[in-house]
Amino acid sequence: MIGFIFQIAILIMSVVVHEVSHGFVAYILGDQTAKYAGRLTLNPLNHLDPVGSLLVPAATILFGGFMFGWAKPVPYNPYNLRDQKWGPGLVAAAGPLSNIFIAFIFGSVIRLSGFFPAEISIALTEVAVLVVLINIILAVFNLVPIPPLDGSKVLFSLLPYHLRYIEEFLERYGLFLLLIFIFFFFNLLLPIIGILFRLFTGTSF
Repeated sequence: MIGFIFQIAILIMSVVVHEVSHGFVAYILGDQTAKYAGRLTLNPLNHLDPVGSLLVPAATILFGGFMFGWAKPVPYNPYNLRDQKWGPGLVAAAGPLSNIFIAFIFGSVIRLSGFFPAEISIALTEVAVLVVLINIILAVFNLVPIPPLDGSKVLFSLLPYHLRYIEEFLERYGLFLLLIFIFFFFNLLLPIIGILFRLFTGTSF
């Protein structure tokens, strides 16, 4: 039970950092919506989504899959961004990149754990492995270019004008396509997750 709660806590803090990063980059680029909404804070109570932060993570753990979840999206107004072309893509990329950064930091902890006493090293490694794995999963999944995931906003910023019909198609059928991806193609992400895990930690999960 303690391990279950601990995993949920790691996930919650990871998705909170993810969402705050969106809002912070939007703020830097000229939009203060997240600030006025009180969402530029790491206080998890300001970001919790009952379904995405509690029920979905619990279900994924109970059914033996990779733990996954989300927090309430941080609001922002793309029309307030100084850079209308690249701004939305930068805001979107900030979330997954924050998770990659967390994975890198805790991966470094795993690599350095041998310098600590054995008991501390074991406990530290167990925690760090969870943090790294959860954050890599969040980053990789969110970079899938299907709405409403962050990867779609990055893709839309990169698309030239004559390919805007791709954006229109994905926006229209995004939820349907995402469900198909989750149920039938999520396993395609596992090699990427494994490569990043080995890259950051030097070990396999």
